[in-house]
Amino acid sequence: MTTRREFITATAAIAAGSLQDGTAAAAEPWYRRTVRWGQTNITEKDPVRYDIPWWREYWKRTEIQGVIINAGGIVAYYPSKFPLQHRAEFLGNRDLYGELARVAHEDGLTVVARMDSNRTAEDFFKTHPDWFTRDRQGNPYRAADKYITCVNSPYYDEYLPSVLTEIIQRSHPEGFADNSWSGLPRNSICYCANCTRKFHDKTGQALPARQDWNDPVYRQWIEWNYARRTEIWDLNNRATKSAGGPDCLWFGMNSGSVTAQSRAFRDCTAIFGRVEMVFLDHQSRTATGGFEENADTGKLVHGLLGWDKLAPESMAMYQAGRNSFRVASKPAAEARMWMIEGFAGGIQPWWHYVGAYHEDRRMYHTAEPEMKWYAANQQYMLNRRPLASVGVVWSQRNTDFYGHDRAAELVDAPYRGFTESLVRARIPYIPIHVDRIAAEARDLKVLILPNVAAMSDAQCDAVRKFVAGGGALIATGVSSLYNEYGDPRTDYGLADLFGAHFEGKAGAERQWATETQHTYLRLIPELRAKVWGPETGDEPPVTGERSAVLRGFDETDIIPFGGVLVPVRLDQGVTVPLTFVPAFPIYPPETAWMRQPKTDIPGLVLKGRVAFMPADLDRRYSRDSLPDYATVMSNVTRWAAADDIPLQVEGPGLFDCNLYTQPGRVIAHFVNLTATGRMPIDELISVGPLEVNIRLPRGVRGASVKMLVSGARASAGHANGAAQITIPSVLDHEVLVIE
Repeated sequence: MTTRREFITATAAIAAGSLQDGTAAAAEPWYRRTVRWGQTNITEKDPVRYDIPWWREYWKRTEIQGVIINAGGIVAYYPSKFPLQHRAEFLGNRDLYGELARVAHEDGLTVVARMDSNRTAEDFFKTHPDWFTRDRQGNPYRAADKYITCVNSPYYDEYLPSVLTEIIQRSHPEGFADNSWSGLPRNSICYCANCTRKFHDKTGQALPARQDWNDPVYRQWIEWNYARRTEIWDLNNRATKSAGGPDCLWFGMNSGSVTAQSRAFRDCTAIFGRVEMVFLDHQSRTATGGFEENADTGKLVHGLLGWDKLAPESMAMYQAGRNSFRVASKPAAEARMWMIEGFAGGIQPWWHYVGAYHEDRRMYHTAEPEMKWYAANQQYMLNRRPLASVGVVWSQRNTDFYGHDRAAELVDAPYRGFTESLVRARIPYIPIHVDRIAAEARDLKVLILPNVAAMSDAQCDAVRKFVAGGGALIATGVSSLYNEYGDPRTDYGLADLFGAHFEGKAGAERQWATETQHTYLRLIPELRAKVWGPETGDEPPVTGERSAVLRGFDETDIIPFGGVLVPVRLDQGVTVPLTFVPAFPIYPPETAWMRQPKTDIPGLVLKGRVAFMPADLDRRYSRDSLPDYATVMSNVTRWAAADDIPLQVEGPGLFDCNLYTQPGRVIAHFVNLTATGRMPIDELISVGPLEVNIRLPRGVRGASVKMLVSGARASAGHANGAAQITIPSVLDHEVLVIE
């Protein structure tokens, strides 16, 4: 990680205008100065139709600084000396990769050779059958007509390093990427002779017979596979450095999804903590996530990588995702909003096409405006630090050892639900890895644990120290109920902070999470006796004031729930603003009345500045987007922070708001997400005005304000150490630079 002195030095250079393209930047290694990227993912047909002069002109039009060019692996685009490396069907004797690398270097571009190396054709399998994965019956694992290689075989230890060396000797690329470098995913166990022998040598055990998270041997197998992928990372870098010099680095590729990383045995902490740059293969939003998912990815990755390093991301100009149309143009609004949210989270641009020739030529116009905008403004996009008072905790071990094979529902959904509630409330936040709480959370006011169920004793102690130091805590679901291997504790590991103790059956909530029942949460104290509406005469008397966590609910005594709520026992002196209303019939309508209108089962417990939410409103919000869920979570966050949040934004619309600092300035990035729920979008709607109030950190005077998207200059009012600025309207995004 960069020290504060190094950060100030680097950002001072930015302020002086020496970033990129200048003499100071020329002394930097390529992975620090190559910010903007392009990739034409070559198909086997392209050797006979690749219009190199046209693409060179496109490189210039989009102002890229580096290209990623298919070299070898599954398919070779050069005449390799290795006969089993399959040449592209239409390659003939041509060296298409070499030609592209040469002209890219002539144009002053960085060249990264792209590999895709985890499977081969049948002739390779027949020649080296002991290099390939096997199921329990000894049959080879296959992907379509290809055979999947084993990460514990000489294919990875000997063959691939030799291919990397050959490519370096032929064309001298600056570095390498690899699309499928991590081999067989977690849902399959390889029983080849190499795995059988190496696992026994490491653990003294036979390979697990089946997937069983309760089996200690299966858990050893999980950790052994993670370690092997990290070994491969280091092995490939030794090979490229040996052949190409100390800056010839191998970067693989990594997903922006922690769950996807887990399925591929890619340890985010180990990888992002040891690299000089990250190539993100995270091309588009999912059906369950919004554009803001990309900003979250950037912040999460930089939390481990460091904010002084680059994290370019493959941004598809074609229809990617569940319904992938590889050679059809993605609607421009959809593609650009994904790019913009990446910028907001610290991700660098990288346009990506499949194939070098397209009949749908609309896609060629999509990237250029955003690439040019980024090139003109990248001094404000790089080497900056988040300005936030709220941290949302995440853990890959929680994904594995609690989420198991349902992490999307049990881990991702609570995290996404809470972060989306913060976006809706315009509260800036940063993701915090659970092992970095002590190092990264010192300046935060609030930590949020969104169902971080699997936590070690040391991680629980780090949270305690944060609270003891004056920090506030919000925890949801069954946070801390399990240890780092997913074994249940007899009580929450943080029960002393929660003021609540677990009394249910650990594990039952996993099944409940798939169900939706007609349940509610009751707001305490009840107010309907003082609210206009029909009366029966038995309305409960109003017994006091409601907590600030229920702000905005003055005209209701219930909100819908339908989620998971485990039994707990409470300490004395806690406050319970929400209680559970059990299910009752909904059909026929004549039966839809509460059989048990009130219980003492808590949905939210407040103790000091700690909020424990057994009711999984975060998971429910990610699933149903009910505004009541988000309002409760944002209220709880503001209550925990004592309203000590550096940004306030008033005005219509849905915006993702991110704040950053550089020496002497604040950078505020507002992305307009209004009416972007349906995917793909093909239209943007301008929204405004926005009244922005930003608390200025020490050293920022706030004397000048400029808007990087509209190009306008604005004046700022000042009060109580904050700058007040009006943004007339925002179409896609606006960036304020306040100095």
